[in-house]
Amino acid sequence: MSNRTEIATLGEFGLIRHLTEKIELKNRSSVKGVGDDAAVLDYTDKQVLVTTDLLLEGIHFDLMYVPLKHLGYKSAIVNFSDIYAMNGRPKQITVSLGISKRFCIEDLEEFYAGIQLACDIYGVDLVGGDTSASRTGLAISITCIGEGEKGKVVYRSGAKETDLICVSGDLGAAYMGLQLLEREKSVFKGEKDFTPDFSGKEYLLERQLKPEARKDIVEALEQAGIIPTAMMDVSDGLSSELLHISKASDVGCRIYEERIPIDYQTAMMAEQFNMNLVTAALNGGEDYELLFTVPLTDHDKVQAMKGIKVIGHITKPELGNYLVGRDGGEVELRAQGWNSLA
Repeated sequence: MSNRTEIATLGEFGLIRHLTEKIELKNRSSVKGVGDDAAVLDYTDKQVLVTTDLLLEGIHFDLMYVPLKHLGYKSAIVNFSDIYAMNGRPKQITVSLGISKRFCIEDLEEFYAGIQLACDIYGVDLVGGDTSASRTGLAISITCIGEGEKGKVVYRSGAKETDLICVSGDLGAAYMGLQLLEREKSVFKGEKDFTPDFSGKEYLLERQLKPEARKDIVEALEQAGIIPTAMMDVSDGLSSELLHISKASDVGCRIYEERIPIDYQTAMMAEQFNMNLVTAALNGGEDYELLFTVPLTDHDKVQAMKGIKVIGHITKPELGNYLVGRDGGEVELRAQGWNSLA
C-alpha cells in the first residue's frame, strides 16, 4: 500500500475518533456508544452476558498470511460465538488494540473494516475500546456483551444422563486450513516469486480465515422450541469441549466416530498431510460450531434440523468419556486441543 499515514499524525484520541466516527448504534440496549468516558447500556429485563478474548500476534495469529480485514472479522466473530454458546444474542463489543510502529492508519482502517462488517452482519454495536502503543506487535482485546432471556441461558453444567450430544456443521476444516497456510508459508520462505496453491481448498481457508458464528443454529433451536441442557462452542477442539461439559455436568459421554461430521476437503487434506482425520476433527479447534446436549425426547426435532448431527449420548460419570470407533473399539477422549500456555 503506497499511501501510508503514520499513527502519530492523529494521536490516540484522533485515532479512535477516526476509526469509530461513522458508527451508528442499532440496538435498543445501546444507549451511548463511543465518545464518552464509558458506554451506557440498558438491559431492562434480560440477563447480561459478558465474554472477553485476548489475541496476540505470533501466538494466536500470523500476519504473514492473515489479512488485517479478516483478522478484524474473526476477532469479532470468536466473541459473538461465545455469546451464542450461552444461547444468548451478542449486542455490543469493545475493541482494545496494542499497536507497534510498523502499523499505519490504513492498516487499522482495514482491521476496523473487518470488525464493522462482522458487527453489521450480526447486528452488534461497537461501543468503545482503547488503543495503546505496543513493543511486541499487535495485541487485540475484545469484550462482547450480549443478552439472554431469564431461564433460557444455557450453561456447560446442565447435561443429564441419556441426553443426546449434537454438533452443528462440520469439524476439523479450520485446523486443516491452518496446516495448509503454514505449509505454504514454509515453502514461500525459500522462494522469491511464489504463488501458493489453494485451488480446491477454498473451504478450508475460509474456515480458518473467515469463520462464522452459528447465530442460525441458535435461532433454529428457538424456533423448534428446544432449550439445550448444555452448550459450548468448539474453539479448542471437540474432545476438549466434551470434557468440559462432562466435568461441569458430572457425567460421562460416548460419541461415535462414524457420526462426526467431516467435510470432503478436510478429508482430502488430512490424507495429503498423512494425518489421522478423526484426530484432526477431535482436536483441531477453531471451528466455532456449537456442541450441545438435548433431552432424548427432543430426538425427532433435532433429527429434522438442517446442519445438526447427533454424534452420541451422555452417560453416567463412572463410565468415562469415550470415542467409539468404526470397529466398535473404544478410545478414551483426551483434551489435546490447542493450548497457548503449553
